Formats: sequence, structure tokens, C-alpha cells
Amino acid sequence: MLSPWAALWLLLAAGLSAQTFPTIAAQADAARESDHLDEAADLYRKALAVRPDWVEGWWYLGTVLYDRDDYKAASTALKKAVDFNPKSANALAMLGLCEAKNEDRQQALKHLQQALAMGVEADRNLVRVVLYTEGTLLLNTGEFGKAQDALDRLARKGADQPELLVALGEAVLGIRPADAGDSERAIEQAGRAELLAARRETHAALDAYTQLASDYPKLHNVQFAYGRFLLANHQDEQAVAAFRREIENSPQHLLARLGIAGTLLTADPKAALPYALEAVRIAPKLEEAHYLLGALLLATSSIGKAIPELEMARRQNPNDARVYFRLERAYMLAHRKEDAARARAEFTRLNQIDAK
Repeated sequence: MLSPWAALWLLLAAGLSAQTFPTIAAQADAARESDHLDEAADLYRKALAVRPDWVEGWWYLGTVLYDRDDYKAASTALKKAVDFNPKSANALAMLGLCEAKNEDRQQALKHLQQALAMGVEADRNLVRVVLYTEGTLLLNTGEFGKAQDALDRLARKGADQPELLVALGEAVLGIRPADAGDSERAIEQAGRAELLAARRETHAALDAYTQLASDYPKLHNVQFAYGRFLLANHQDEQAVAAFRREIENSPQHLLARLGIAGTLLTADPKAALPYALEAVRIAPKLEEAHYLLGALLLATSSIGKAIPELEMARRQNPNDARVYFRLERAYMLAHRKEDAARARAEFTRLNQIDAK
């Protein structure tokens, strides 16, 4: 049990803390607003020592430390802000930016993507930094398609800085930043073409992609990028021709083969079939390759060969509604009515999920 003097001391200390906290917090805010960041950081720490559950204090301390380039300490403060308010998209975004600076790429991507999903777009300046950082992190891990998606979103928001053009070009051509080598001019040109495409300036983008393909006809992935743009703009025949040129340049190019197989699935399945067969040979564990091969075998009436390929695709990705759609048809043609009914039911279930 506390002595009377100890109890009195605790009461006096609590009263002193209650009186000093508003003063220190106000001084911290004033220092931050005056851009006296070192002073602000010290004051926020003092205020948080008095009231450690002050959520805004952790947020402001984290942002001040970030502006001072002290990313490790900023990350610690922002983790506190997130712990107290896990639904704060801005806090998650800033935490992810700190983690990216600290080269904790996996956690940075996780938090940046959570922030984007939660609606950090409400802060125009922050979302631009988040999208660019997400894109460059994905570039470094070789996830070029996802990187392009993030950077395209940034381009649609009006950004056109030189570093964005470079990052877009690297994503389009599948080049990691560390591997750019002597391809800087081609990368920038590809980035400019994709910037126009992302902004839906279709005619200008077509001119830019056509020029890229003419200037660098043999550079890896240029013809594929050109073909992908053409395909997105419903120029299927020209896209297939570009994919074929890419295969001539890069004989083991998987995505160009998948592009041809998918494009010709309905129009000319017989011509597409060899490309799907080669895709499965190159990437035997890739669901898309088995799906396209199964769909093409089904379209060319090779039912007995189609079913194992589609079943392989199902095993590799049991949540792809397209697979069940084709399997239902294949099972019906093979007089396997119960299997067809199960495939149809699963197709319907997945479609309902996608519609939500």
C-alpha cells in the first residue's frame, strides 16, 4: 500500500502531466508547422512520453522523421500509429514508404497495397508517391506486369516525370533497373509510348509504339510490347504478327506464344495449337499454358487430350472460372454428365463471387 506522501506525489505528477501535455503538444505542432523538424521531433517525443496513446503524435513524429530522412525511426513511430489506428490508409502508406527506404521490400509492398485498397487516393500527392514506389518495388522483384499496372495508374493521374518514363519503359520491356545497360534510349521511348497508352491517347500511342518497333526491331520484348498494345486496341492480326516477330528474336519467348494462342483461340485454333504446345513445354507448371492448350484441343475436337490439360489447369488454379466453363463442355462431349454438372456448378459459383 502506498504511503500518504507517495500517493500525494503520484497525484501531483498526474496533475503536472495533464497540465504540461497540451503545452508540449502545441509547441510540437508549432515547430512542425514552422519547419523546425529537429525541435518538433524532440517535442513530440516528450509529449508521447507523457501520453503514449496519443495517435496523432505518433503520426506527426513519423512524418517529421521521414522528412528528416530518418526512415528507421520514422518506421517505428508509424508502426505505433498503425497499431492504434489500423484503418488509417495514410499511416499504412507512410509506413510502407519508410519500409521501402529501409529496403524491407516485402513489408513495404504489403502496406502500400493495403493503403491503396483502403483509399489513400484521397490524398493526391501521397498516392502518387505510393504508386511510384509500388511500381519500382515490383520492378525490382521482376513482377513487370503488376509494376506496369501501378505505373499506368500513376500516368493516368497526370504524372509525367522523367523517372516515371524510365520506370514505365522498364516495366514494358521487362528490364530490371539494375539490368538497363545500354538500353536507356529504348527504355525512355517505350516509357513514353506506354504513358500515352495509359492516358488513352490511342493514336499518339500507336505512333509511338510503331516507332519503337521500327527503331529497335530486334531488342528483346519490343515486338512483344508492340503486339500487346495492338491486341489491347483490337488489332488482332497485327498483334499476332508482332508476337511472331518476337519469337523470331527470342525463340523461347513464353508470353508471345501465349499471346498468339489466346488471340487465335476462336479465330484459328488449329494455327494456335502449336504455340500452346510449345508454351506447355517451356512452362509445364503454368496454369495459363495448360488452359489454352486444353481449350484449343477442345476447339479442334481432341476431347480426350483436352480434358487432362484442363484438369491440370484446374489443379494449378482451382479458382479460374474459365477452366470450369471449358471442362463442362469437354465432359458433356465425353458423355461424363455428372462431371459436367459439377463443373457447371463450380463455374456458376465462381461467377457469382466475381460479380460481387
